[in-house]
Amino acid sequence: MARACSKPNPGQFWRLIGRRIVIDNESSAEATIVDSANEYGILLEVIQVMIDLNLVIGKAYITSDGGWFMDVFNVTDKEGKKIKDEATLTQIEDYIRKSLGADSRYIPSRRRSVDVAAAADHNIIELTGTDRPGLLSEVSAVLTSLKCNVVSAEIWTHNTRAAAVMRVTDEDTGLAVTDAERLERIREKLSYLFRGGNLSRGATVSSRTATTHTERRLHQMMLDDGDYEQLQRQAPGQSQRPNVTVRNWNDKDYSVVTIRCKDRSKLLFDTVCTLTDLQYVVFHANIDAKDNQAYQEFYVRHVNGSPMNTETERLRVIQCLEAAIERRVSEGVKLELCTNDKVGLLSEVTRIFRENSLTVTRAEVTTRGRMAVNTFYVRGSAGEAVDQKAIDSIREAIGHSLQVKGQAEPPEPQKKESPTWFLFANLFRPRSLYSFGFMR
Repeated sequence: MARACSKPNPGQFWRLIGRRIVIDNESSAEATIVDSANEYGILLEVIQVMIDLNLVIGKAYITSDGGWFMDVFNVTDKEGKKIKDEATLTQIEDYIRKSLGADSRYIPSRRRSVDVAAAADHNIIELTGTDRPGLLSEVSAVLTSLKCNVVSAEIWTHNTRAAAVMRVTDEDTGLAVTDAERLERIREKLSYLFRGGNLSRGATVSSRTATTHTERRLHQMMLDDGDYEQLQRQAPGQSQRPNVTVRNWNDKDYSVVTIRCKDRSKLLFDTVCTLTDLQYVVFHANIDAKDNQAYQEFYVRHVNGSPMNTETERLRVIQCLEAAIERRVSEGVKLELCTNDKVGLLSEVTRIFRENSLTVTRAEVTTRGRMAVNTFYVRGSAGEAVDQKAIDSIREAIGHSLQVKGQAEPPEPQKKESPTWFLFANLFRPRSLYSFGFMR
């Protein structure tokens, strides 16, 4: 396996064989080594730790058999630079050790819901339902009317569905709401809001006792809510959809999942998260990202030990992976707001968006000390591009603390292949693990 990694990109290689962690920054491979047992879900845990550290995975080689496994990751910082600072490497090592401890894993609940759960200093609210223009504005207005302050939130929309995980506190105490009757009122108001006029696919109320990684939870909520179902056709001008294929390698009882799509941050987490939640175990994988394009190849079996045996099962996996890749693709103009935090800020900002006929397609709301650091992706309420007049209007209302970071990228023009490209395509394209001879 080490010979296969003899031409690394600038960055660290992370190799997993147990729970022992060794960082080697002196050898030619400049390896960071993390050891781990071959247990269901451990691969997702490791990738989750890396994205929490804002590390970018450019390449990865994953192989396991007979109760052991070795994973090698080529990682850089979010700017694409190799991590050289020894203190930073030590902090990363310590964080991974703690994160991959014996008590780090848990099984979260999987229910479609408006859900309110209490932590020590905040309440966690989970929402799933039908998306519509102004929905986030309505939700934040309801929470403000109920004297709840949003301290953090992450909102995704995809294929007419919406999901959110929000952390709120009591406006007066700054702590979690503990009164049972008040919590029930919050559930009732939000459930009614999300149900709207579509009773067949509205939100329901449930309770949850376990917590999990926010982004993984959002994937689970949207998967359970059926956002992978093909409700919409590709709109004119929309970016090309991911290319996902599944075929069976009958000699080894593997299903081989291959993904080709535009590369982006956290792509590997999104695909492995979905395979794990669909209850597939990754035994081997080859991951490569180059020139803004990503190639991922997974050799998987269901947790019951079988490959995908029916066309229905294969089609569902393809649709779920396509949805997982598309959920985090941000459509619209990116707006960043960094300002003094105050009660009702989210309600105020989203109301201004709504008054200017803008709808939020994705949002991340955080609080750092006394500062609110929020990111919104917005587009016109009918899905159209945002014009400069609307941007000027909301900046006038909110202030210059609102920064415009750019618009959605236009669809890439189709490349015209040169007459000689086919002669060299096989030489430079990502190679399958099978072609390298690792799989026998």
